[in-house]
Amino acid sequence: MGRLRSGAVTSRDLHLIIPGPLEQRTGGYVYDRRIVEGLRRLGWTVHVHGLEGAFPDPDPTAVAAMRAALESIPAGAIVVIDGLAMGGLPEPVRDHAQRLRVIALIHHPLADETGLSVEDQNRLRCSERAALGPCSGVIVTSAFTAGVVAAYDVPPDRIVVVPPGTEPAPAAAGPGEGRPPALLCVATVTPRKGHDVLVDALERLRDLPWSCTYVGSLDRTPDFARAVQEKISRADLDDRVHLVGERTDIELAELYHGASLFVLASHYEGYGMVLMEAIARGLPVVSTTGGAIPFTVPSEAAILVPPGDGKALADALRHLLTDDAHRAGIAAAARRHADEIADWDVTARSFAAAVDVLTS
Repeated sequence: MGRLRSGAVTSRDLHLIIPGPLEQRTGGYVYDRRIVEGLRRLGWTVHVHGLEGAFPDPDPTAVAAMRAALESIPAGAIVVIDGLAMGGLPEPVRDHAQRLRVIALIHHPLADETGLSVEDQNRLRCSERAALGPCSGVIVTSAFTAGVVAAYDVPPDRIVVVPPGTEPAPAAAGPGEGRPPALLCVATVTPRKGHDVLVDALERLRDLPWSCTYVGSLDRTPDFARAVQEKISRADLDDRVHLVGERTDIELAELYHGASLFVLASHYEGYGMVLMEAIARGLPVVSTTGGAIPFTVPSEAAILVPPGDGKALADALRHLLTDDAHRAGIAAAARRHADEIADWDVTARSFAAAVDVLTS
């Protein structure tokens, strides 16, 4: 498996198939959107096919949409299919793999989603393995995910790592003189992101001054979002923990700028883009060892604890909230690493080079 940074780029057509509209505000869609924008700047013509229907467990609408999209693409074309759309639909991929040059884009395998039964994990693992089999290759966003995908019987030389980029940003200024520390969590409110675990941790810190803002969609798993809000209310933290839903890029940048530290209690990440966005702003990070996180975040810029451990998360947060010198040291380490983070133009060139390798 390889990690490409750049390569010769020629003008060509590429078709990207994704579930739903490209403008959705999750890490996977942000990555896809940035790749589209970057490839277009490099002279590529990118056709985006947003599929209707339910994913990753496809309903009849999704099946029909995938078949129609693949049938509409001319023979010999390069087609990149987001894993969220592809993993549950191996049959259409297999049916068109001979006449199209199909590349899978895997942010994280479907079977690694939090909360699945063993039966559902096995079903999704078998389905995704079958979908990956006929592909020309696979692009993943981290070396960790490359290792997972290799276990799906994909030859390592057909897997290329193209990590996300991160926009340069000014160092966070914090909440301002005389205001309590501001904790920021940016993640769609789903079980995998561990918002409920973070509430458990924050409940243990009620003796300290702080506020915490959760930014992320409340609509993808609404029952879980309601359960998190109820948990906040039962803990009597409504005045300190705020679920504000999605925010615009400008609003989110303001929240990052006013934060004291960044926290993500995720059970699993295939990369963890928001963690590097926090590092880019010089924010200390408190997160978990779930999935690719230990391989994404510089160790000296973060404190990582086991996923699902509210007490360990609380202890890490308490340490940074009460030890100004240590928090400042981690923030300084984050700022040093900020200068080394590749931007999205580098990612687009790497993606273009990956496509060249996997379709040659």
